[in-house]
Amino acid sequence: MKSTEQLLTELLDREAIRDLPVRYCDCVWRGDMDGLVGLFSDNATFIFKGREREQTTTGHDALKKMYTSALADATPRPYIHNHVVELKGSGKASGRCYVELRSISRAMEWIGSGYYEDEYVKVGDNWKFGSRRFVPVGSVNLREPRQ
Repeated sequence: MKSTEQLLTELLDREAIRDLPVRYCDCVWRGDMDGLVGLFSDNATFIFKGREREQTTTGHDALKKMYTSALADATPRPYIHNHVVELKGSGKASGRCYVELRSISRAMEWIGSGYYEDEYVKVGDNWKFGSRRFVPVGSVNLREPRQ
């Protein structure tokens, strides 16, 4: 049986991990690229799973460049749902959450959905994304407004 201290530590870890996707969305909403990249560990990767290929970006500098470019012409407003977290011990965890994307430039029209498959790592006292993989479900059109 787990001690009260062990249970409390697990609860605090889960809460900190569940906060990461929420902060991620908040940074996207506010266009805070430094805050967004700061949610990732130094050598973290972001993987976008396309229909025919995957695009992988690794490290803070590359992540900032990728997010700045990807969000420059788009105005997505993400909403995170159903976050599942599995603690693995030794400062590691994994999770999955679902996202709905809407466009502010299109009067909050739905522009897509998908899910994130995440690996989390504890860096010092803070949890960070070790890797984040986005898998779109259906059509995700961030760049081309409807005519």
